[in-house]
This record gives sequence, structure tokens and C-alpha cells, in this order.
Amino acid sequence: MTRWFGRWLLRVLVAVAAVSLIAFAADWSVYHLRGSPQGTVSVSQFMVVPLKGQKTEYDYLGTAQVNCAAALFPHGGEDPCWHLRRNPNQWENVATPAY
Repeated sequence: MTRWFGRWLLRVLVAVAAVSLIAFAADWSVYHLRGSPQGTVSVSQFMVVPLKGQKTEYDYLGTAQVNCAAALFPHGGEDPCWHLRRNPNQWENVATPAY
């Protein structure tokens, strides 16, 4: 029984990996065949600043137009446009100061 379950689990993992690889390869091909289409999305930017006494300050930096890839997966170091539209807030953490 254990051997059967192990084989079944291995087949499922291999199938998921193969489908993921095929989906990324197809997305990459379509992205480059279309000439690497780009878009822009308006996002709100925030900065998280750690303070003394385990307190945190949140600063609003404003809105900015961010370049994005018109694809299913990230390409060229840019997030996909659909992801930025669903998550329009970007957070930047400031390093914790050494006291």
C-alpha cells in the first residue's frame, strides 16, 4: 500500500512540474512572438520604517506608474500586469537600525 501511494504521489508531482514547465514555455514563446509587450499600472507606494520600542511607522510615498509585462508570468524583471492590477500597493521595508 505504501509503495503504491509513493508511486502515485511521484506521478502527480512529475505531472504538475511538466504542466508548469509547458505553461511557462508557452507563455515565454507568446510573449516574445508578440514583441515583448509592455504596459503600465498605477500603484501606491508605501515605506515601512521600524522605530524604537518595537514600533513601526508607515509612510505614504505617493502613486507611480510602474512598467509591467503583458503576460501570465514575470518576464524581463517585470511583474505581470494582471498581478499589479490585483495588488496595487507596493511596500518597501527599510532596514532595521543597529542600536
